[in-house]
Amino acid sequence: MVRWSNKFLVHEFQDASINWTTNPIHRRFCRTAKYPSLWLSMRNFLFRSVSLVIVNLVLLVSVGDGEKLSFTPDPVNGHWVDTWTSMPQLTESTNLPPAPFTQPNVVFQNTTVRQTLHLSTGAKQIRIRISNAFGTTGLPITAATIALPVNNTAGSSIIVPASLQTITFSGNSSILIPNGALAVSDPIAISVKAQSMITVTLYLEQGQQTNAITSHPGSRTTSWFSPGNHVSADDVNVSGTQSAAHWFFLSAVEAWSPSAIRSFVIVGDSITDGRGSTDNQNDRWPDQLLTRTQANNQTSNIAIVNQAAGGNRILLDGLGPSVLSRVERDVLSHPGVGFVMIFEGVNDIGTSTAENASVVGDQLIQAYKQIVTRVHTNGLPIFAATITPFFGNAYFTPEHEAQRLRMNDFIRNSGLFDSVVDFDKAIRDPTNPQRINPPFDVGDGLHMNPAGYKVLAETFDLSLFAQFASGVSSFQ
Repeated sequence: MVRWSNKFLVHEFQDASINWTTNPIHRRFCRTAKYPSLWLSMRNFLFRSVSLVIVNLVLLVSVGDGEKLSFTPDPVNGHWVDTWTSMPQLTESTNLPPAPFTQPNVVFQNTTVRQTLHLSTGAKQIRIRISNAFGTTGLPITAATIALPVNNTAGSSIIVPASLQTITFSGNSSILIPNGALAVSDPIAISVKAQSMITVTLYLEQGQQTNAITSHPGSRTTSWFSPGNHVSADDVNVSGTQSAAHWFFLSAVEAWSPSAIRSFVIVGDSITDGRGSTDNQNDRWPDQLLTRTQANNQTSNIAIVNQAAGGNRILLDGLGPSVLSRVERDVLSHPGVGFVMIFEGVNDIGTSTAENASVVGDQLIQAYKQIVTRVHTNGLPIFAATITPFFGNAYFTPEHEAQRLRMNDFIRNSGLFDSVVDFDKAIRDPTNPQRINPPFDVGDGLHMNPAGYKVLAETFDLSLFAQFASGVSSFQ
């Protein structure tokens, strides 16, 4: 028989009728054959051949109460790669769902939550990660479904009915995720295209019994909250439904992909998270970079993974954990990572005082070195972007500007990073390099509009993916 120790490839051949080590006839034949080494080679070849045939047979996966789904891993020799991520954060009180979906000490009781996600690369099989990283109690998922949104529309409350499937977790339709933990769904056989949308719908019968929950406020995508269980409904916009541009609980979509597909993880703050971009249009700079990579046959195997959050800092926690505390969680623990980039530092500088700005600069330089060391340990290349201007923003002071210029000089000239993406040079005003070029300023002196984000996306050199395809030395 074949005993499967995971749902795809790892197996153990255990047919007693051909147990070469315990069957006395086979053991005697091996000892007395004229060419025992040849016999052993033939035996091993037969064993491997039969095993490979079995691996390629239809895999039966138990789901729920004995129900069977049949599918094979496609491709057979694939691996998991993130095709979408959302950096988990502790939800601020102002970003909790609106009443009645938030009550004292309980959120989303008897509530359906429908959310749409924009994928990078396509696949025939995917799975979903759900995070309870910041929940102080267990997160009880009563039921979950996946589908395609109508017209491939971001932020839609309506799905394509024929695409609806139940999501299961280790064969069960529900799961209780302990505080601080995450859950990974069983593989789902759903064909998705690069740059397409999916809809994930969760139902929480009891709700999460706390007001400390995990979310990503900067989704720039409409999510829907409906009273009752509507995970299988074509449209959740029923009586009592409300919406908000936040994601809740979902932290990643993993795609079963050919070995050539790898992810490019971007660690960033609100500029990468898309402040100033258009809700439900996916025009952040990483989204527009994805458009470029998918249009190029040489880079269409790169999944763009956005691990950014508004207000994020390198040194200290704030709106989400600091980069120094989340490198493992948001980068190194994820499957299929091939490349990493950091575009942070402005919030560290902008929240420093005039008196300690240079000290923060010293700490940032050491932090950059620490981050590179940790990323290089996994043999991954790491690129860095220069810090863009912020004249006209409350962050701007002469002391802060001096540290921005100091950090950019370090990023450009230290040789620490495997490559540098000069966003500062690309987006600054040619007549006043302390500020963003006015046509690209969203109006606050710090963030860009979609046209400005297009400039950043076009600045990135796509040839870096081929240049560092073999990784880098982990000795540093």
